[in-house]
Amino acid sequence: MSTPRSVTKPEARRIWLRAQRLDAQAPFGSGPEATRLATEHLGYVQIDTINVIERSHHHILFTRIPDYRRADLHQAQSVDKSVFEFWTHALSYVPTRDFRFFLRAMKNDWRRHGWFGEVKPGDSRKVLRRLRDDGALTIRDIDDDVLVDKDHPWASRKPSKRTLQLAFHQGKVTISQRSGMLKTYELTDRHFGWERPPRAATEREILAYRLDRGLRSQGIVSLDSLCHLDARSKPGMRDLIEARHRRKELVPVAIDGMEKAAHWARPEDLEVAGGAEEAPVHILSPFDPLTIQRKRLQLFFDYEHRFEAYVPRARRVFGYFALPVLVGDEIVAAIDLKTDRERRKLLVQNWTWVGKGAARRHKKAIDEALHRFERFQLAD
Repeated sequence: MSTPRSVTKPEARRIWLRAQRLDAQAPFGSGPEATRLATEHLGYVQIDTINVIERSHHHILFTRIPDYRRADLHQAQSVDKSVFEFWTHALSYVPTRDFRFFLRAMKNDWRRHGWFGEVKPGDSRKVLRRLRDDGALTIRDIDDDVLVDKDHPWASRKPSKRTLQLAFHQGKVTISQRSGMLKTYELTDRHFGWERPPRAATEREILAYRLDRGLRSQGIVSLDSLCHLDARSKPGMRDLIEARHRRKELVPVAIDGMEKAAHWARPEDLEVAGGAEEAPVHILSPFDPLTIQRKRLQLFFDYEHRFEAYVPRARRVFGYFALPVLVGDEIVAAIDLKTDRERRKLLVQNWTWVGKGAARRHKKAIDEALHRFERFQLAD
């Protein structure tokens, strides 16, 4: 193996932030097209149900698109059909151009979910027939179910919802639109207007897709960052990285203080620019692609994020839904926020400084970012 390229930790952070497009003011432009471009660049935008502030998918897009509007995501999903919902490491918006890389998961991965075993073939045929005959529907449109006791905290008391979820995991139906968290289901081929679905990618192509996605959105990658929550794919990913290294397409990277962790990058991505004259300020979602991999976040930023929504109140340090605050290439605070929609205010529940002693000098800039964030929260 060639001698690793040495990179300081601040340089590594700037490379990652540049890959995440968090070092520029409006990297994807504006309007609905920016939503497609951002999703295609990042590879996914995670969906989450918690709404003490705006839900994570809208928050992540707003962070990179200053004039983002919720209607832009609706346009991309339901009108342009340039994004669709499926599982990455979690339920996410994914570029439709990448659909074929998920077809193998649609064919096989649902079998690992035990709660689908209770769906009878006749129930599946009934729901699919209703979709074919009557068009798209939500779970509220199904009124002939006999309610049953839940056997899983995420389950529904309507058996048909489980049947719809199975069809979704199998790729037979897709979510054609959302109203809040109410999903409308449609036959996948009809939604996209396909006479034939895309050709399924091979396992090798899927690994290459995930490696390219990681290089594009992370800059410097590791096996852990590429195979997040999917340890089974590590041997194949390691082989692919070694093959690209032999072709000189990737170089090993040694990051100061992280010598035990193997990292790789494309040579051209290691050209590090200096920090911006005016450090951008971002109020980040805990589900942002920059923050969701907690171990990597701590390695690069020396910051251990605590997601405490499910932690008893007495044991919380940052607060119920604390958001990391990024200033330039440092995380300097964690702020627990709540949107009071009736009083039309963004409430600061708790403010914890986590950066170095000088972090407090950023207070004015953070206050300005919070005002912008409040306007986004309360926009119609």
